[in-house]
Amino acid sequence: MHRSLSGRATAKVLLSLLLAAMVTAAGAQKPAATEDARITLAGDSIVNRKLSVFDDPSSTGLYDFIRQSDAAFTNFETLVTNYAYPGAAVSGGAYQSSPSWIPSELKWAGFNIVSTANNHAFDYGVAGMQSTLRALDEAGLAHAGTGDNLALARSPAFLDTKKGRVALVAVASTFTEGSLAGEQRPDLVGRPGVNPLRFTATYTVNHDEFEALKRAAALTAGGGEGGEGNATRSPDVQSRVRLGSLQFQLGVSEAVSTQPNKSDLEALEASVRDAHRQADWVIVSSHTHESGPGGQSLPPEFLIIAAHAAIDSGADIFVAHGPHILRGIEIYKGKPIFYSLGNFIFENETMLFQPAESYESSNLPESASVADYFDNRSANDTRGFPVNKAVWESVVAQISFHPDHTLDQITLVPISLGYMEPRSQRGRPRLSSPERSKATIDEIAKLSAPYGTTVTYRVGRGFVDGATK
Repeated sequence: MHRSLSGRATAKVLLSLLLAAMVTAAGAQKPAATEDARITLAGDSIVNRKLSVFDDPSSTGLYDFIRQSDAAFTNFETLVTNYAYPGAAVSGGAYQSSPSWIPSELKWAGFNIVSTANNHAFDYGVAGMQSTLRALDEAGLAHAGTGDNLALARSPAFLDTKKGRVALVAVASTFTEGSLAGEQRPDLVGRPGVNPLRFTATYTVNHDEFEALKRAAALTAGGGEGGEGNATRSPDVQSRVRLGSLQFQLGVSEAVSTQPNKSDLEALEASVRDAHRQADWVIVSSHTHESGPGGQSLPPEFLIIAAHAAIDSGADIFVAHGPHILRGIEIYKGKPIFYSLGNFIFENETMLFQPAESYESSNLPESASVADYFDNRSANDTRGFPVNKAVWESVVAQISFHPDHTLDQITLVPISLGYMEPRSQRGRPRLSSPERSKATIDEIAKLSAPYGTTVTYRVGRGFVDGATK
């Protein structure tokens, strides 16, 4: 009898412990199962100065907003070299280099995942790229888009958060010659570099222009050792002709069509499918300077194709950057596409040094200083980036997803980078004034309308609500 009662008592105790464990587990899982995941995106960060020294409300308010995120992304469009390596023969513009503590400043600001695939990735060659990746690793910033071979450049980066694992796949359609990563082989190591999203452009021209191009092709054919010179004919010789890397076709009206490189697009899709199976959230980033035929504020056709393909393959977000201005937002199959988020930090005139190539390209003497170079480049702030207001006003986007991965809301926070301020002051982000906030949101609403996306302005911010398209 005593044994029987003891057995029943033991069973009751075990049952009570099991129920308690189930309740505890359910309680522990509740926040992750019921709260939105928040992913924040910023555009290009060309940064070489301290962020953490500013404590004004417009700065602290911005960084507090970023820190509210589970994951926060920016394009790291600089290098961490400490000027220890020679500049490459070709750069993506002014040669970018930043102090070793810059990645820690970005982490202080709230960022935890970055792209390194862009046209400045090789400004200081392989050594500069590898030095940058080491610095990002040391700061604890996840990164994707460049690597010691093509497979590594294409591979996703992963970030663990309380709301799930976040993956990033990063590509660039804009890059310098010789900076593309190469395949690894059994008999030879791969080439370090950038994960590419190449494309082809076909120009449609009228009859007279096409006939002139055919004559030019005939004149240049046979000029090289290979017998083809710079001109080749496509299989359809009656309606297409190629001059070097340019392809032309006969048509009624002038137009430009761009298509992504088939192998690069397939590789992007494969990387996204892999990331989708290994993570809870997938971000795809593309550094793309190229514009659509309607002007700089429109994305090129190949980028739209790539964005749709990425989401079809399992991406939750597609974000582009590179033209240094804002472009529109599309909601494709319930997932957001940002065709450009412009600049987040644009300190592209305060690097300490520039290689000789920068001075030579500006016809400056050997005695010229870096200040001389930047004065010359902008004609003392009368041309280029300094006078383009759109370059200095942008947004930071925060996307809220329900636990079932449906889109809850996009919040757009307008920022100012100091338009027409002195070189020593402009480039760092801060919250925009109420007046400028309204103008910025109105602009992005206009750019997004052709995609069927409605952006509304409320209390200094823009919102895309409950998109289910």
